[in-house]
Amino acid sequence: MRGKKLSTLTVAMAVFAATLFVTGTRAFAQGGEHKVLHSFSRNGKDGVQPRAGLIFDASGNLYGTTYQGGTGLCSSTTATGCGTVFRFSPKGGGGWTYKIVHNFQNDGRDGRSPYASLIVDASGNLYGTTYQGGTGLCTLSGTVIGCGTVFELSPKTGGGWTEKILHSFSYGTDGNYPYASVIFDASGNLYGTTYAGGANGYGTVFELVPNANGLWGEKVLHSFANNGTDGYYPFASLIFDAAGNLYGTTSDGGDSANCRGTGCGTVFELVPTTGGRWGEKVLYSFEGGFGDGSYPSASLIFDTVGNLYGRPRREAAARHANVALSSSCRPGRAGDGPRPYYTALAF
Repeated sequence: MRGKKLSTLTVAMAVFAATLFVTGTRAFAQGGEHKVLHSFSRNGKDGVQPRAGLIFDASGNLYGTTYQGGTGLCSSTTATGCGTVFRFSPKGGGGWTYKIVHNFQNDGRDGRSPYASLIVDASGNLYGTTYQGGTGLCTLSGTVIGCGTVFELSPKTGGGWTEKILHSFSYGTDGNYPYASVIFDASGNLYGTTYAGGANGYGTVFELVPNANGLWGEKVLHSFANNGTDGYYPFASLIFDAAGNLYGTTSDGGDSANCRGTGCGTVFELVPTTGGRWGEKVLYSFEGGFGDGSYPSASLIFDTVGNLYGRPRREAAARHANVALSSSCRPGRAGDGPRPYYTALAF
């Protein structure tokens, strides 16, 4: 792991400070006050179902995505919308101004149903993924829904935004259905995961490289396999270490015989080798049951000495029951958000 240590994988409560919930609420330290910045409305214009975290740009604006809503028509029977990208801009005297930056469309080219958060570059361009849409021929119940996209939104001079599809995932050996956000390396290349697809059908790690002609070329770095040792179905985004190695999680797979016989998930590392290839190493296979977590669906973080931290979707049955409230689904009060989707706990 090139100097990185994987800490003992036991679930512990993380320390939280000012956290901005994806439901549009700002929460402060425990026992403090919070303020609802925006209540999403299913009115045919607003976005609904924000499922990812928010990001700041250099000017203090907040950006996020909604899985449904907006003006795109993604259902012939109900006005669910295809999802949106939105912005909160701080007002001079306090408060925020909310605006839809992009409405995803069901047009056979644009992405739809963004599940992940965004990233921003030094020029203020936004990058993200959509779980469906694009030109790929993935189907659901006989209807083409697309295999997902990676997109860029660039601010126009004088206002407005221009969208560019950097990659449309295709049915076959390419990845399908990117749930997670992308990350940059130091050279400006993008990296991410797809939940399915690839050479074995169980998901991929991919790289997008900008070309001189303005287009982006894709390369699949790893295709996950259901072989009793490798993880599969990666749900979360990746992280880099200082040496350029990639780390991530898979929600299924590994060498455990628990968890319905499909494996309980893994933590993995990808290391660049000669010839532009990458070698994978499974760092940990979750066991599930009483003593361990299972089905990790969140990304990882490093601490200052190289230990990795993350969160399984299902906590250990008894020993770590004290952390289960972070993933409980409690209905929200009137005017308050119902639940954040995934919070950061350490393992």
